[in-house]
Amino acid sequence: MRIGTYIKDAFDELLHKVTWPKWEELQNSAVVVAIASLIISLIIFFMDFIFGINVGSTLWRGILGYFYQFIEIFK
Repeated sequence: MRIGTYIKDAFDELLHKVTWPKWEELQNSAVVVAIASLIISLIIFFMDFIFGINVGSTLWRGILGYFYQFIEIFK
């Protein structure tokens, strides 16, 4: 019976005691999260492009790609 009481109390708390955001607040928060996710993903993309190893590219190999190519010269 303790589990049933716990579930009933949890349901009652979620239904009557929790303050849920209004629809407009929820939409604004979703827009902020979407924009922040886009900005962070672009930052990670450019960091990966600049510092990463772009093997198939002849234009830009990335800083690590050039570093590894420089090390191969001395082997």
